[in-house]
Amino acid sequence: MGIRIVTDSTCDLPENLIRELRITVIPLYINLFDKGYLDGVEITRKDFYTNLPNYKVHPTTGLPGINSFTQAYQTLASKGASEILSIHISKSLSSTIDVAHAAASEVDDISVTVRDSNQLSLGTGFQVETAARMALEGRSMEEILITLDDIMPRTYVAAGLQTLDYLRRSGRMNAFVAGLGSLLQVKPILTMKHGQPGSERVRTTAKAESRLIKMLEEHQPVERFALLHTNAPEEANAFRARIANLIPDSEIYSMDITPVIGAHIGPGAVGYALISEKISEKQ
Repeated sequence: MGIRIVTDSTCDLPENLIRELRITVIPLYINLFDKGYLDGVEITRKDFYTNLPNYKVHPTTGLPGINSFTQAYQTLASKGASEILSIHISKSLSSTIDVAHAAASEVDDISVTVRDSNQLSLGTGFQVETAARMALEGRSMEEILITLDDIMPRTYVAAGLQTLDYLRRSGRMNAFVAGLGSLLQVKPILTMKHGQPGSERVRTTAKAESRLIKMLEEHQPVERFALLHTNAPEEANAFRARIANLIPDSEIYSMDITPVIGAHIGPGAVGYALISEKISEKQ
């Protein structure tokens, strides 16, 4: 069976690709009121985002238990995997990778390499896809890790949000800043690169879109590109039309961002993940 790839549900890869590349996905949890739902298994993204504005208690997110990882690793070992590479959402955003490390230390019958993607959503997903394709080609763990080391610093994610309110509700930002942003009708832009989240604020949706395009121009030429949104496919497609001259002609994923992330950014967000052909001078 060779090397097998494990990741978590924040990777946002298309389901058909996950099946095709035989990727094992460990779901995180969405907690609604007093019940936890397995992300991507027990709750759909459309249902989550449709109902999100009306939840009386804001959803929280939860980590998978260590047993979810040990069972996945042991199952792959029992099916003949020679090694496992477990790639996960950035530690700066989630403790998922800590659980993976703990599980890997408890598994004796197979070697498990745990890797921080330093990214989220398809910033992680691009790395997972690359690793899985290389594994199916019979490449070694060393070759895969060298390739991921090359991709990681060239990977960027950015998204324009409709409001700061969901960040405020989730407790993911200073309450004073959130209140000020709401008062001024600020449109936040969130970014992720080199393992560190960042943010910018503009006053209008049009300015947010222009800033996203400017960021995309700064990362030219682009090797891989994907659209990201939170239950906003029409807005994402309109944005794609505006940037057609800046993105590759190859297949472009357009993915609804996992509710694990969407709980903090709210519906209506539009952005992208990309791999630049070179490391941007603007670090």
